[in-house]
Amino acid sequence: MKFVDEVSIRVKAGDGGNGCMSFRREKFIENGGPNGGDGGDGGSVFMVADENLNTLVDYRYTRHFEAQRGSNGGSTDCTGKKGDDLILRVPVGTTVIDSATQEVIGDLVKPGQKLMVVQGGWHGLGNTRFKSSTNRAPRQTTPGKPGEQRDLKLEMKVLADVGLLGLPNAGKSTFIRSVSAAKPKVADYPFTTLVPNLGVVSVDRWKSFVIADIPGLIEGASDGAGLGIRFLKHLARTRLLLHLVDLAPLDESSSADAAEVIVNELTRFSPSLAERDRWLVLNKTDMLMDDERDERVKEVVERLQWEGPVYVISAISKQGTEQLSRDIMRYLEDRADRLANDPAYAEELADLDQRIEDEARAQLQALDDARALRRSGVKSVHDIGDDDDDDWDDDDEDGPEIIYVRD
Repeated sequence: MKFVDEVSIRVKAGDGGNGCMSFRREKFIENGGPNGGDGGDGGSVFMVADENLNTLVDYRYTRHFEAQRGSNGGSTDCTGKKGDDLILRVPVGTTVIDSATQEVIGDLVKPGQKLMVVQGGWHGLGNTRFKSSTNRAPRQTTPGKPGEQRDLKLEMKVLADVGLLGLPNAGKSTFIRSVSAAKPKVADYPFTTLVPNLGVVSVDRWKSFVIADIPGLIEGASDGAGLGIRFLKHLARTRLLLHLVDLAPLDESSSADAAEVIVNELTRFSPSLAERDRWLVLNKTDMLMDDERDERVKEVVERLQWEGPVYVISAISKQGTEQLSRDIMRYLEDRADRLANDPAYAEELADLDQRIEDEARAQLQALDDARALRRSGVKSVHDIGDDDDDDWDDDDEDGPEIIYVRD
């Protein structure tokens, strides 16, 4: 199944049914009064979080959705049938955004959560509604109101307790295979992971947490290079980040440089996401001698000026992974207990979560805008250098402005 985490759709609620103009006509009854019924309300469009879905691929090719229109009113005071509501099922963790205003309409984070995105039109009134002592034969009716219409952007973020960060081939997928039953593809070339992978880590019989692996980041990712920047948003709702660093890279590059690249790209993408609790996990230690391993660990810690937890593991041989999993479980339990008993801490985390959401959405929107400009052949203001000013001819200031567009 194709992984799709962003789609744009158009939804329209059903129009309300028109009111009916009718008069009672029966044998032996003279001058029957008005008996035109009201129309039915139009159907609304709802979105429901479904835990059995994990992608928005259903909305990739079908983009327009419309609820049923309300029926018109009938004679003998018959009210028109209400239009059926339209239910659109989306994965848990989907954010619904108004494309025109960029307003967040709702966030579906719980299974079964329901959100109305457009409301059906109000029904029209039949002529029965207008009868009075001075208006015995009203011929007034009202039409049904049109249903609301909106262009929506759906963004899905996987819900995980722990998120993995690192360069390609840092061992993130191997780590998930080591600690959970998930079996993501593992190979010795970069960008083996193309979509986020989730794994459930069982620590004890009744204790477990969810871990998410995203495609690796590369230098320049915050400017749109590589794959990982599109999926960094999936780490926005995690509770803890694990920064995996390869201590024995195949190209013999510096592990400290690689670790620094990830920190820089994470900060440029979202400074608030960089404030999330993060642990340093140094991987592939089974490929090094003890002295060389200690030297590289010290180099990475000093380069990052790291003061948080540091774990030295080998994911493929499962060295240190069990202890790391238990410490993560203990951290998540302590965090949940503190959230329940410390309102100030809960408010602080809520503010951090909101800032992460806002910064991530702004960064991705800026990348989309820049990509749209490149496709249209128009340069962004930030892409215009000092040399471009020399191309203007002062003699042509009063002439027409010519923009060359590359097909």
